[in-house]
Amino acid sequence: MELPAEKWAAYARRKWASLDPCLQQKLSLAGPLGDTFLLCLPLFQPADEEFLHSLAARNGVGKDPRAALFYKEEGNKRFQNKEYTAALILYSKAVSHNSPEMSLCYANRSAALFHLGHFEDCLEDIDRAQAQSYPNRLQPKILLRKTECLLLLGRLQEAAEVISKAESKIAMDQSLTSTTRQSLLRKISQLKVNAHEMESSPVSVPEAPSKTRKDLEFWEENGKISSAFSSVSLNFNSCRGRHLVATRDILPGENLVKEEAFVSVLSPGKSLLLQDSAETTWDTRVTNADLHCHRCLKQLLGSVPCEGCSYAKYCSKKCAQLAWEHYHSTECPLGALLLTLGVFSHVALRTVLVAGFVEVSSLMKQFHEDDKELHKAEARGRSRDETRDSTAGMEGLSEKAEPLIPGCEDDGQYRGSYQAVFNLLTHAEKHSPEHKFLCSLSIVAICKKLREADLTILSQGSCESQSKLKAHVKMSTELSLELKILGEAMLRHMLQLHCNAQAVTAIRESGPHRCRMGAAERRQRLLCQYFFECRCQACLDELGSDVTGIAATGDIFCCSSCHASMQGEDVLRCSSGACTLLVGRDYLLRQLWDLRLQVRTALGLLKDNQPNQAVELLMRCRVDAENFLSAEHMLVGEIEDHLAQSYATLGKWQEAARHLRRSIQIVEARHGPSSVETGHELFKLAQILFNGFAVSEALCTIQRAETVLCVHCGPQNAQVQELQEMRACLLELPRSLLHRVE
Repeated sequence: MELPAEKWAAYARRKWASLDPCLQQKLSLAGPLGDTFLLCLPLFQPADEEFLHSLAARNGVGKDPRAALFYKEEGNKRFQNKEYTAALILYSKAVSHNSPEMSLCYANRSAALFHLGHFEDCLEDIDRAQAQSYPNRLQPKILLRKTECLLLLGRLQEAAEVISKAESKIAMDQSLTSTTRQSLLRKISQLKVNAHEMESSPVSVPEAPSKTRKDLEFWEENGKISSAFSSVSLNFNSCRGRHLVATRDILPGENLVKEEAFVSVLSPGKSLLLQDSAETTWDTRVTNADLHCHRCLKQLLGSVPCEGCSYAKYCSKKCAQLAWEHYHSTECPLGALLLTLGVFSHVALRTVLVAGFVEVSSLMKQFHEDDKELHKAEARGRSRDETRDSTAGMEGLSEKAEPLIPGCEDDGQYRGSYQAVFNLLTHAEKHSPEHKFLCSLSIVAICKKLREADLTILSQGSCESQSKLKAHVKMSTELSLELKILGEAMLRHMLQLHCNAQAVTAIRESGPHRCRMGAAERRQRLLCQYFFECRCQACLDELGSDVTGIAATGDIFCCSSCHASMQGEDVLRCSSGACTLLVGRDYLLRQLWDLRLQVRTALGLLKDNQPNQAVELLMRCRVDAENFLSAEHMLVGEIEDHLAQSYATLGKWQEAARHLRRSIQIVEARHGPSSVETGHELFKLAQILFNGFAVSEALCTIQRAETVLCVHCGPQNAQVQELQEMRACLLELPRSLLHRVE
């Protein structure tokens, strides 16, 4: 979703192919991005707009009362089946659409939140339901739920006040049947008993989590970069642009930069169907848009919907209001189009909206003036880096004469302003002409929609000038000068994003990893994105070792006679000069396949609660593996890991630990001692040592596992929390036991 939808991208490719070759060449050779944008402007025809509109229409972002009713009923079904998380998501979809039953949607969502244990959020939804004229006949029920929440949160005085309100409602409501009235009164009696018991023995409310060592880490201010530690410095060159360079050795997990994004846009990500969902008129798929706040990106529980569209959702009224003031008032009517054009187009628009027209136009003007000077210098045979240095003063004369890095303020400080964003490299000359054409058409489409909208971004100036500008924009069929400036800036940002955007995602351990692919393969992928090759010594050393053709130890077959590695293509030969064994690769691969099947069978035995049989089969697999696999082959590590699991099931903790240590050695050799894979293996070993009462080794392993997992997963990770609990438990033992080693 970073780039436009595939159907729009394919349409743009066909349109590019149909252009006159002379026009293609003109677009390919266009200099400044403003020229490219202006050349593409007349090429966006009504037929193109109509096609794009048909694609955008599939992204329903409007509000529909029928959708609210559908989602509420679907949520009710899930709630009745005790699928509270699914019900919560569906109720949130319901409240995103205006409906006469909004109060019921909020009340039902409060019930789902209550069952999930989110009592504060439940209270907020109850207040929202009551603010939306919740039916009087149902008031006692929701008030009792509010009382339960307050009691569970230890807010006894408030709970007593709500109970009184509930009793009054029940007494005044003559429509209640005697059965319903008695049921409600019994519930109130029970709540009063609970409240009395809590008064007699107050419940301790959990304290806020204490700050971790990372939270309290000393911030050593960087003299030039307001958001960075002193362990990095800021550099620039025309190839790599603005970049950080380490000023000392940096430890894994050490903080380098703390900087908020200038803008961020929530990527919808992949759509996930709720369990047992069938095809329906309304979309029941779940995306990031349903799970995270569209402004601060926090995880959503009781979302606050945008008042203008059904797409944007927020964690609070405050986030919704701030988003509306800064950008969403303009984006709201463009929602379907932005979803079609992709996240990069959306970020480009939001960037200029947040910056404001005055700032954007000022920097665009300065850029064109500077660019003219650079072109003049190049005509005289000087490089762009040399020209920048000379404009900042002669380098080396004094500390104050250092060349000014693009994006920094006049005092040389980097502060993460729009100026810093604007001066990121676009690498426009390295993007393909087809790609720039696609980006340009997408930005033209946004500008044409902005022409139809109420342009609050241009409302910076006197009231009279604002009125004249808006009147001119709405009457004209052409883009105004102001929109052309914004269009060029957005195109600039869209190309910048390809090599400068930072995606914040959930931790996916199966993603790209230097140990899961060769250096050459990884560098080729990075080159396609960042347009320069890193030539630091570490990268050159890694590339040199990769070029030698030495395979990863986890993929090596070994000789069955002398256990030396086997080398070759179709026929493998023992690498030992003293051995003449020849084996076909296909034969070894069949052996490997059969061995994997045996391991899978052993896991089935373990799952069926037959650990002794699993151990017996896995030990045979271990012997077989030694005959043709390297000692550090990953399958050997898996066998050791499964043996550890089997022995742990039998309560044989020492045997389990012995096999797991071997597994850890193999994982470390493949992924490194500080990898997340090693962290998970250490976590397992810590559990086994804890259960086996090997106190001293358990404490050491807990420390190692916590150090690794904190770096990758953060201090709030469930495994890290469990490690801390194990340590606390062990440290409470008598001192004489703390030095016990098994």
